[in-house]
Amino acid sequence: MTVSELYPLIRWTHISCVLASGTLFAARGAGVLLGSQWGMTPTVRRFSYLLDTALLGAALLMLYILDLNPFTVGWLSTKIALLLLYIVLGSFALKRARTARAKLLFFLASLLCFAFMLTVARAHNALGFLSQFMTQ
Repeated sequence: MTVSELYPLIRWTHISCVLASGTLFAARGAGVLLGSQWGMTPTVRRFSYLLDTALLGAALLMLYILDLNPFTVGWLSTKIALLLLYIVLGSFALKRARTARAKLLFFLASLLCFAFMLTVARAHNALGFLSQFMTQ
């Protein structure tokens, strides 16, 4: 069996990890906003790192199988830029913001960034869901 034959399984793994990672982040963020400590415990944080590592690994395998350079494919470049923004916003939402209001704003911004990233991936277009409103 070749790696290419595993593509459907790798794609499924990637999508599953995206959804699990986003759900875990949303739960952790809600917990932090409500004053709960569970979301920042070492066990939960390690699980989050493990999940994100599996997500990244599946993404890299798909790039390899499809022979894609993410920096020459517009929607993939956009997805990477949004991922970096999501990480920064999420970091402020979970621990770096100093006030509860700032944590809430960063949390909402990170969720919006995550949602837009999903639309970019689904549409295979840098404009994500907005691409359906653009005329050609």
